Amino acid sequence: MPENDHSQAEGDLPLETSRTTTEEQLRAVTLGEPQVLSGSIQIIGYDPAWPQFFEHEAERIRSALGKQVLLLEHVGSTSVPGLAAKPRIDILLALADSADEAAYAPALQAAGYVLSIREPDWYEHRMFKGANPDLNLHVFTLGCPEIERMLLFRNWLRSHPVDRQLYERTKWELARQNWKYMQNYADAKTAVVEEILARAQREIHG
Repeated sequence: MPENDHSQAEGDLPLETSRTTTEEQLRAVTLGEPQVLSGSIQIIGYDPAWPQFFEHEAERIRSALGKQVLLLEHVGSTSVPGLAAKPRIDILLALADSADEAAYAPALQAAGYVLSIREPDWYEHRMFKGANPDLNLHVFTLGCPEIERMLLFRNWLRSHPVDRQLYERTKWELARQNWKYMQNYADAKTAVVEEILARAQREIHG
């Protein structure tokens, strides 16, 4: 499926996007039925326990995959101190080949993670869900351009309070609206995400 054209589905990450996800696109990459929202989106103030939740899950993932783990990072809004967010931990996992599900998916599933998104046409992205805590585990191949974008966005928000506040205001405003799928909410954040990323990229690349 080309916050918008990709399975950020139910996540809170600035995934590369420029268009609005159709229901057909969402269904094409979702294993099972896409979850329809039953109410408004819950956003809460920053919880200092979120990094601890990540560390706990990171230990489980490393135990399951061992040396296959080439990069493991806490990303998304819960990784930015002081930023309000949906209480869902986003984790970035980089492997040698995310398309080779047979090499890693069984071990992750045995550890309690459920494969919910498969996107062979977009960097071979896979997303697994976890329930306790609520989390999205995003799997990419090491070197994928989206990894750089995700980390740049996180690091920029951590060190630039004005853009962090801009992003938070946008999230609160959009969360008050009615959306059928979480992906629709993610799509709606595209403009501000791209605006912030453009500033970050200008500072880095001149």
